[in-house]
Amino acid sequence: MKLKSLSFLLLIITVTSACRKDRPDLQEETPVLISATPAGSYTRTQLQTFATVAGFGNFSAAIQYDVDFFRIAYRTTYKGSEVQASGLLAIPKGTPKAPSLLSAQHGTMFLDADAPSNFPLTFSGFELFATAGFITAIPDYLGYGVSKDIVHPYYDAEHSASTVIDMLKAVKDYLEKENIQYSSRLFLAGYSEGGYVTMAAQQEIETNSSHNLTLSGVAAGAGGYDVTGMLSSIASRANYSEPSFLALLLQSYNTTYNWNHPLTQFFQEPYASRIPDLLNGARSREQINSQLSTATAQLFNPTFYAALSNSAGETVLKQAIAANSFPNWVPKTPTRLYHGTADEAVFFQTSQSTFNRFSAAGATNVQLISIPGGTHQSSIQPMMLDALIWIRSLDQ
Repeated sequence: MKLKSLSFLLLIITVTSACRKDRPDLQEETPVLISATPAGSYTRTQLQTFATVAGFGNFSAAIQYDVDFFRIAYRTTYKGSEVQASGLLAIPKGTPKAPSLLSAQHGTMFLDADAPSNFPLTFSGFELFATAGFITAIPDYLGYGVSKDIVHPYYDAEHSASTVIDMLKAVKDYLEKENIQYSSRLFLAGYSEGGYVTMAAQQEIETNSSHNLTLSGVAAGAGGYDVTGMLSSIASRANYSEPSFLALLLQSYNTTYNWNHPLTQFFQEPYASRIPDLLNGARSREQINSQLSTATAQLFNPTFYAALSNSAGETVLKQAIAANSFPNWVPKTPTRLYHGTADEAVFFQTSQSTFNRFSAAGATNVQLISIPGGTHQSSIQPMMLDALIWIRSLDQ
């Protein structure tokens, strides 16, 4: 009898073990963090100098703490496969209480050298949230840092969200490994493309509880959330001042969604042939713009250009863009959308239309903060200063 009972018990254990191996949700998760490499410790005085040189002098009153910086490498996914990504982690020193976490998302970049993980050789401005008292994560995004050989998935919600969320998981891994205390509050902030990436991460966190992340507040500035509306507005204009954004967007979608069309399907020559080399990570936005045309009729392939204004044209592209414009979702977390009313690169209307849709769908925690006369460049600092005050009011 005892032998039979033991045999039965072993059978149960064997079957249970086999079931666990067959179910990924029961397997132990692979750690997200790969490495954390020191990138220097800087005093508040040194960070004040960084801020002044970079044009963030008005942020000086918020600079309170010395900061330790680390380059983080972590696991994420690209087209369903595991890849490495990177970013910058900034930890304030000597705070009176355990600091809260804040993930800060940078704007559109073209130079590999501008990746935040290259700090202190580059400075995004978002490092200042750390000296203001927040443990700050600044993801490079896919296509920059250790993943620079990947074509950046620009304005793609899935990959935008995963790079932020997986870096937050890696940061938590590091903080817990090093016994660094932090509060349960988590904030997101970003500007330009970073505003879009912030919203993508917010949507994923709010709709997928498996991430075990809870947001306390979100500040998103000048992001092209309504990608459909943005492209439609650009197509209706004779001129657009940032053709580099258009080259990056269409090359990104062409690669991310495996369309692999020749770029002549989207752009006229000589621009189509120039774009791969222009977007190789060695040229700045200004250099790229100078090699493209700001006249939309000259930049775009005529057939493609006409199809943008035709409801029956370029349906595959338009469907992809619509899917990345946050349909059928309303923020739950207290959220502020910031935008300059004179933004020439990402039009104010994209924040207005997004806010209107959220409001019509019943959103009660979303505010639209306009920056009167603000351009795309001049609105960054006012947004950051106001967002910091607001986030601090929530960090209680």
